[in-house]
Amino acid sequence: MLDRNQPKGWLYLLPAILFLGFFMVYPLIDVFIYSFEEGYNSASQTYTGVGMYNYSFVLRDPYFLQALKNTFILVMITVPLSTGLALLISVGLASIKKLRHLFQTVYFLPYVTNTLAVGLVFMILFEKTDYTNGLANLVIGWFGAGPIDFIGGPYWAKMFVLCFYTIWVVLPFKILILTSALASVDEGYYKAARVDGTRKWRIFTRITLPMISPTLFYLIITGFIGAFKAYSDAVALFGTDLNTAEMNTIVGYVYDMLYGNSGGYPSFASAAAIILFLIVLTITCLNLLISKKKVHY
Repeated sequence: MLDRNQPKGWLYLLPAILFLGFFMVYPLIDVFIYSFEEGYNSASQTYTGVGMYNYSFVLRDPYFLQALKNTFILVMITVPLSTGLALLISVGLASIKKLRHLFQTVYFLPYVTNTLAVGLVFMILFEKTDYTNGLANLVIGWFGAGPIDFIGGPYWAKMFVLCFYTIWVVLPFKILILTSALASVDEGYYKAARVDGTRKWRIFTRITLPMISPTLFYLIITGFIGAFKAYSDAVALFGTDLNTAEMNTIVGYVYDMLYGNSGGYPSFASAAAIILFLIVLTITCLNLLISKKKVHY
């Protein structure tokens, strides 16, 4: 029997603890301190005072409020839709015997494709130029509707493209995870249900969903976190000047405050990063509370 007091286990964990401490815990503490330092000067490493001004400025900044709105819309639309579509496709793949591996490979291809490359393809499909209206407008024209500038036009059109693109990018990973989860469900449960004459929908809701609920919960949690960190998706579609396009995200706002056109304000960037951290932490805690009733381990 192993002695729990032996230091050998801690020695094995020491590299991971040092790595997490240096690259995660220390930066988080550093950012938290920066967020309270008012008038911080990067060159001289000095500040004029300590207080809540940075948070007050960020929460009143129209660029941050726009980024906050965009991020929440993106999260609320893409996470449920991508998870639901992934579940639907995974169930379909699980019922296919022939060519299953081929279809799984096809669905997984977008995940291994460069994000910016996919963004350029989407921009070509949706962008309205002097020479072409894009493939999307060609399809819309078949139904008698006029061309829409999805990249430089109205806000709702740009948000539609961003949500569509985000779902397209995250869908393959969720399909892969859910397909594996469905394959791990004990076939004996299904056989017993069929013997009793249980309908397929009841089998799905009473057997399949409870058995894969931990995987679904994992995908929802990571989906929320990933959507709140969205930035490269918007850059791939609308370029680096996201404030002008009204399509910036919270992470994009933090980057702009550090390095962009508004760069040189690490205190404001730190305050925005802490606000993002608190939002993600709150939503994660709420999901954990809900999971205690809905997830079956």
